[in-house]
Amino acid sequence: MDTTILRGATASASRTCPRIVAVASGKGGVGKTWFSVSLAQCLALRSRPLRVLVLDGDFGLANVDIQLGLLPQCDLKDVVAGRSSLEDSIVRVPVGDALPGGRAVSFDVLPGHSGMPSLSALGAGQIEDLVASVRELYEYDVILFDLCAGIDVTTRRMAARADTTLVLTTEEPTALTDAYAVIKLLTRDRTSLGFESGDVRLVINQTSSYRSGQRIYDSLARACGAFLGQAPALAGMIRRDGRVSDSIRHQALMALRHPNAPSLQDVQRVAEGLLQTMPAVG
Repeated sequence: MDTTILRGATASASRTCPRIVAVASGKGGVGKTWFSVSLAQCLALRSRPLRVLVLDGDFGLANVDIQLGLLPQCDLKDVVAGRSSLEDSIVRVPVGDALPGGRAVSFDVLPGHSGMPSLSALGAGQIEDLVASVRELYEYDVILFDLCAGIDVTTRRMAARADTTLVLTTEEPTALTDAYAVIKLLTRDRTSLGFESGDVRLVINQTSSYRSGQRIYDSLARACGAFLGQAPALAGMIRRDGRVSDSIRHQALMALRHPNAPSLQDVQRVAEGLLQTMPAVG
């Protein structure tokens, strides 16, 4: 894939803080990275396109770059070590043809680094500094944190500092149980940091049908309401679609390889619903 390393990208006149959306899951293998990348595509391809950055926050097993076929010159490891700036580590990913007026359709990626224990062991102060620095990337409207699956402390620290958290799950009982654990701990973490409970929403991925997905959501929402005192909103349901695995195998964007795929249409609905509560960026 043709990519361009950005230099000095933060020169922005508006200086409006971007909205940070964390994408989390309790269990691996539920399609979290694919969803994050697809959400970025949908936000970039709107009739009023948004400027989007995907930050690979899976510090132990980063794979956004692999899924997109990127070969970054530097990544988040270099940023944390002080060898590179955030801006110099960002890679631009083309999505499609230019929009009217000549604006190219694209989103950006800040690659992570796989197999680097020092990243997965970042302290609370380091995470806070990293998120604060990311919030100063004023040229973006939305920054997506593609977080590590599970409930390790680094993932929880990043999720707790996001404006919105999308918890991805499937219909599998183990995935639902783990999603509940993520929601429970996120609520506790935000409270301990002095934040409000936050905007937490559930995405049901790989659902066999909308009706089945709705039943799954209703069941999990009842459990959250009964034991946590509040239930996450339903951000959307994404139908099971064989085109997803085809796109991943070919390291290709869904918007380019399967632009009419049902799963991508479902992600588009999630994107639009998300933006309805973000009037500043929508």
